[in-house]
Amino acid sequence: MVFIPLPFVVAILLLVLVLAIARRNDGEPANLPFLFLVLVSALQSLLLGLRWGYGVREVMYVTPITAACVPPLAYRGVARLVRRSHFPAWRRIGLHALPAVGIAVLMAVWREAIDGALILIFVGYATKILLLMRPGTDALRLAPFEGAAPAYRAIVFAAAALFLSSTVDLLVVLDQAWAYGRHTPELISIGNLAALIIIAIAGAAASRSRTPVETAEVAPSSTVRQDDETIGAIQALMETKRVYRDADLNLDRLARKAAIPVRQISNAINRATGKNVSQYVNDYRIAEACRLLTETDKSVTEIMLDVGFLTKSNFNREFRRVTDMTPLAWRGKAARPR
Repeated sequence: MVFIPLPFVVAILLLVLVLAIARRNDGEPANLPFLFLVLVSALQSLLLGLRWGYGVREVMYVTPITAACVPPLAYRGVARLVRRSHFPAWRRIGLHALPAVGIAVLMAVWREAIDGALILIFVGYATKILLLMRPGTDALRLAPFEGAAPAYRAIVFAAAALFLSSTVDLLVVLDQAWAYGRHTPELISIGNLAALIIIAIAGAAASRSRTPVETAEVAPSSTVRQDDETIGAIQALMETKRVYRDADLNLDRLARKAAIPVRQISNAINRATGKNVSQYVNDYRIAEACRLLTETDKSVTEIMLDVGFLTKSNFNREFRRVTDMTPLAWRGKAARPR
């Protein structure tokens, strides 16, 4: 009977995930770092299967290098949703290729330092990702508000998986020092495989938040506007132009329409309402949905699309947050005689 290691099965599933991401046609450019993240995770899983399933020791010269590619790809995928880089593409690629190049050099001159270097790479990039996410969903300024919350959760999971992988590497170092590597195969196969699965799936989930091509950001105004003026300008956009109906609306696009810097909008809404910008916009969407549920016979799905949502899960979650009931329950309550 042919033995198929679990990492091979995972690699196949991740390749299917790559194909699903690549073939998705939503009219927006793909988040290539996340796509390559899943692809590299599949390759790493395949290499783990060869090493610990079939005893192919030669892959030991490749696995540390591919492992060093995972954190930079995760970080670049997140950065594409957070901000645009002012550096040319070749410089960004060169900068984030340094970890893999460094590991390749250590393979030739100082192999004992590879485990420690990988731990630093994973911890360093995980920390950078969490620092990017400090503002919450408002950090995802290039992600549509409709998908910001799921993308934020996926990114935090990916950062946690990077910490998990670094912890596994640390346990491997301790096992080799104290138990002569007796538990190393199990730690690497199970621990790193679990981390790869989480990172790949999180990257795939976050990649659903499209990264539309945007024009240059509005330059900060020389005069610092007061929060009430900022809120007034945003309210005018919501009430007169109903920009919240745009399912692809994001913080960058909103800033351009209002001619107000991104940070000023985010800070003003946070201070004035205690909400993030995504929740603020969704409040307008839900308010119109409530009106349409009460005054029209449109289906819930039609109303969901009309007000700017693309998925029922997000629509129902936000509807419950605002009204404490489901859309159908709201319609039923509105239809009852008073």
